[in-house]
Amino acid sequence: MQPADHLKKNLAILGSTGSIGTQALDVVRSHPDLFGVEVLTAQGNCDLLIAQAIEFSPNAVVIGNEHCYSKVVESLRNYPVKVYTGQDSIAQIVAMDEIDMVLTALVGYAGLKPTLNAIRAGKDIALANKETLVIAGDMVMAEAHRNKVMILPVDSEHSAIFQCLAGEQQGSVEKIYLTASGGPFFGKTRDQLNGISKEAALQHPNWKMGDKITIDSASMMNKGLEVIEARWLFNLRPEQIDVIIHPQSVIHSMVQFIDGSMKAQMGLPDMKLPILYAMTYPQRVLSGLPRFNFTDYPKLTFQAPDTDLFRNLSLAYAAMRQGGNMPCILNAANEMAVAAFLNDRIGFMGISEVIEHCMESVSFIKNPTYDDYVGTHQETMVRADEFIVNLRKY
Repeated sequence: MQPADHLKKNLAILGSTGSIGTQALDVVRSHPDLFGVEVLTAQGNCDLLIAQAIEFSPNAVVIGNEHCYSKVVESLRNYPVKVYTGQDSIAQIVAMDEIDMVLTALVGYAGLKPTLNAIRAGKDIALANKETLVIAGDMVMAEAHRNKVMILPVDSEHSAIFQCLAGEQQGSVEKIYLTASGGPFFGKTRDQLNGISKEAALQHPNWKMGDKITIDSASMMNKGLEVIEARWLFNLRPEQIDVIIHPQSVIHSMVQFIDGSMKAQMGLPDMKLPILYAMTYPQRVLSGLPRFNFTDYPKLTFQAPDTDLFRNLSLAYAAMRQGGNMPCILNAANEMAVAAFLNDRIGFMGISEVIEHCMESVSFIKNPTYDDYVGTHQETMVRADEFIVNLRKY
């Protein structure tokens, strides 16, 4: 008879101190019989990583910032936890034999290499890092197919589509609709957005997220990245993916089938639900999460996005249609622009200007290799920084 612990799914949580990572550990706390924590990683929040390691007793932790290494080692000296440091260690540790699933909750480009390494090591992926598929979706999905690995979406919209497609025949999808809350600036005018502060941009009406993804939501880039992610996850053409503004965030996304029928996945806006679904798939398990009550939402509304005002969404569609390394350029430029906005170097409307400039100026490669993606990311960061220096803040 196997020990009970053998039946647990052993997790590596990359980015365990961020919004998705901490909520994933909340799920683990609620279901200690289902999950074991094998690996935790963080970039620089060593205090929280230490606390998580003491509570969950993983086999190993990795702190990306090498300056924090000695503090983590010293704090965990009396605990049976191995400590590693550096970005290469994060990318390598995902191949440990004891790991069953890797939850990729890193932010941005940093998620690509460890996710690819985990796939090549045969680990199922709970994917909360949409940039991995934005940058190199063709390569990532090909590796997943080659290694017979499941990529289970954690984004609420992609989880919704994934659930709506369960049991459906391939080729039966006519179109999908990714819903968007509209963010904190839904209904604003261009004049109102010109001088908007980062504090205002960080106030999302429905979701609790990290700073970068919250700004992406405010600028509609988050939805643009999700469009590209959906193209690869569900093997769709660009014209099969639509975006609809749904301020209540109750319908998480919808699928329209070739016979005209539609499916929608609904629920309260709580990221623990798609995290739990990805981590327990193909099972559904009883949870203590709050239940939806129709009488609390007597009106659900929908509206087309304003792509003239929120140009990032149209830029993402353009990058997806062009293909090659253009989505990689889009992503890198956006990472630089959001960082510049959060550091008061540019205004909110300048984010789109940086992205558009890089899409027009960075070298285009039709059939990129992995090294090409790395080079494209680096070239774009340089071009973006040069442009940001000369861009007026408002």
